[in-house]
Amino acid sequence: MTRPTRRRYRLLAPLVYLAALILLLEEWLWDTGTRIGAVIARWPPVRQLDARIRALPPYWALCAFALPAVLLFPVKLLALIAIANGHAVTGVAVIVLAKIGGAAAVTRLYSLTLPSLLTLAWFARWHGAFMAFKDKWIGALKGTLAYQRSSRAALALRDRLRRAFKAFRRRAPGGRHSMRATRILRRFVAMWRARRR
Repeated sequence: MTRPTRRRYRLLAPLVYLAALILLLEEWLWDTGTRIGAVIARWPPVRQLDARIRALPPYWALCAFALPAVLLFPVKLLALIAIANGHAVTGVAVIVLAKIGGAAAVTRLYSLTLPSLLTLAWFARWHGAFMAFKDKWIGALKGTLAYQRSSRAALALRDRLRRAFKAFRRRAPGGRHSMRATRILRRFVAMWRARRR
């Protein structure tokens, strides 16, 4: 490695680490959003709504796909105003919840509207070009040492958090008994709802 190349690498290294962290966060949000969407989709009214969204014509499907971004923009703006007025914890919590909720909505709407959207020639062309561009750059980023280090650090952090959560549950008052009590309470609520029907 020549001296100018080393210098350029040192200058760009923080940006590559930042891009790696953003990519890891986006992947986590997409996976979390997909799981949340799958859980919500089990609810019968949501299943009916999913069927209606799948049946939308292409331009209506495009409007439905853009809806979460439009609806969440004012929420994020209000969160930024809250942060600016000294309510940092509340503002950050709202942004994080909006990001997770938005990811859940976008992943669900993407899977529901994509077949309809791909019938639009211009959308199919731009979608294909964007996916090829994204795959190329994400592949290049995943090949960097910065991404591999960040990914290992994120996995280690996740494992530590899981172990800490398991240890907390074992030490919590009631431990397994409280989990058993929760299951009994859920069964009671289900039986009570069944009787009311």
